[in-house]
Amino acid sequence: MKHFPQQLCLALLLSALALFTFSGCATSTSPAVDQSGLSPVTTFAGDIQDIEVPSELVWDRDKSMAIKTESFNGGIMVYTGRVEPLSLKDFLIGAMRGNKWKLVGESTSQDIMLAFVKPSKTCMMVISEKMGLMGKTRLTLYVTSDRTAAAGLNPFGESVNK
Repeated sequence: MKHFPQQLCLALLLSALALFTFSGCATSTSPAVDQSGLSPVTTFAGDIQDIEVPSELVWDRDKSMAIKTESFNGGIMVYTGRVEPLSLKDFLIGAMRGNKWKLVGESTSQDIMLAFVKPSKTCMMVISEKMGLMGKTRLTLYVTSDRTAAAGLNPFGESVNK
């Protein structure tokens, strides 16, 4: 049985690692022309089923929080993953429009901010690119849903349609 020189084994190992790393990055960071490159999954359980993010993003439970009362649903949801920020923006705009959200504001500086509304609902999204070794993109969602307004009630459960 022949033994490979130690340098050759190291070179093969590093080549395999580089191939694995770069092949994963190439598919998730290249800009998408349309939304078909990022597969959607529903991000919220319960009553908020109309906001989708691509499956490449992972929910960060430690940085997220939610509130649910009789009259209000909402929270801050944080996702991170290896996606191109502009592709993520395009995906989110298309997915939100598909779920009947209206884009009412957009701001771009170092981060990208998108603001959407629906009757009795708001969703503000901030897309930021994290530099460093991992180079992940962060998506932060600020969501509010006034359940009583949707039902035609005030916060005390009384009808507002008199």
